[in-house]
Amino acid sequence: MANIIYGMFNVASTALMTQQKALDVTANNIANVNTEGYSRQRLNMVQNEPVRYEGGTLGTGVQADRYIQRVYDQFVNAQLAESESLSGRWDAELETLQKAELMFDETSGYGLNDALAQFWNSWQELSNTPSGYTERATLIGDTQNLTMIFNNLSEGLSEVQSDSDKSIVAAVNKINTLTSEIAELNLKIVEIEAGGHSANEFSDARDMKLKELSSLIDINSFEDADGYLTITSVDGNTLVDRTSSWELTTHENTDGLQDVFWISSSGAEENITDGISTGKLKGWIKARDETIVDYKDRLDEFAGTLISEINSLHNTGNTLEGTTGVDYFTGTDASDITVNTDIVNNSNLIAAALTTEAVPGGNGNAIDIAALQTSLTMSTNTATFDDFYNALAGDVGSGVALAQTNSDHQSAVSLQLSTYREEISGVSLDEEMIALVQFQSAYNAAAKLVTTVDEMLDSLIAMV
Repeated sequence: MANIIYGMFNVASTALMTQQKALDVTANNIANVNTEGYSRQRLNMVQNEPVRYEGGTLGTGVQADRYIQRVYDQFVNAQLAESESLSGRWDAELETLQKAELMFDETSGYGLNDALAQFWNSWQELSNTPSGYTERATLIGDTQNLTMIFNNLSEGLSEVQSDSDKSIVAAVNKINTLTSEIAELNLKIVEIEAGGHSANEFSDARDMKLKELSSLIDINSFEDADGYLTITSVDGNTLVDRTSSWELTTHENTDGLQDVFWISSSGAEENITDGISTGKLKGWIKARDETIVDYKDRLDEFAGTLISEINSLHNTGNTLEGTTGVDYFTGTDASDITVNTDIVNNSNLIAAALTTEAVPGGNGNAIDIAALQTSLTMSTNTATFDDFYNALAGDVGSGVALAQTNSDHQSAVSLQLSTYREEISGVSLDEEMIALVQFQSAYNAAAKLVTTVDEMLDSLIAMV
């Protein structure tokens, strides 16, 4: 009889400890209901091995699994990391192109289109009054405004590239920090789990860092049988292997921009810039090396053709001083186009007349130059200056619209996956409160059983 009573006491005591542990796990879930990246935990209970004796089988109660289960879906987490990588790419590209779009703003009345219109109008006004000082001074002022806008656009696009460079360097530094931290978490997780305990908090932290890393650069990752997370770049360069991490670095290329390099264990460096396909690094690199370069090249082509066409006509005209015209513009592209200093200092050097016309009074050259506005001088003689620039400005807007569309789409996908992850791994207060009541009731019942067993033991002793 005493053995049975002591057996019941053991059942009650293990039940108390098990339900207490379940209450602790539930309380931890509730406490972390708003913790980003937290995965809901669950205590698995298993029946103790029963005792078998001549009179039959006697149950020995319940015990808690030493390992607390982390509720999560590895496949969903992998999809979320991939989505974050694509989202990061489009967000970075959108951020860069929006900066460029601001410089091509034509709604304020101070854009290149308005400056060009004023420039052509000034030549037209000069053709009406070829010897007028006011008309010549106005033309010079409008031309200086035009060249300043060209210069500012070119400089602004270069600054956008420079900003992307700074973002790339900062991202590389962040990647190095994340891979180092993931390697450290690998060690902590394996050490803790080797002792038979749960390392759920470190696993959650590692997943969060993996997600952040994915938003910066495209990676492949997998967890081996020992619990170590291995990470490689898409072209196979190792970033994390067990408890070791490999760093990236940047170096200036021939264009003065930063390329990304992977550093091997021997210290050798491999340029991986072209191999990066998603993540914020890809967005900044593509915008910097392709889109912004295209904008700059087309702007330089525009300015270079304008310089060439205007100078070609101006050099063949007559000035008010009776001399042959000089170059109206100096420079070769949008970065250095400017009005000839000699003309700025002496407006009489503007060659408004043809060589066959008398001065003052001749205006044929001014008319020819003004006519360039509608001449097919761009795109292999298929477009006017205005057409060419409008196409460029239109492509800037289209580039932003495309990046915005893709960014919105990827954000929606990431949100959907995050919501799905929360449905699987997130904490539901309703469910946890129900579990809390269940475990509390079980704990109270186990406590009542202890009291009952104690009373039975007292009675037995009194009988003896």
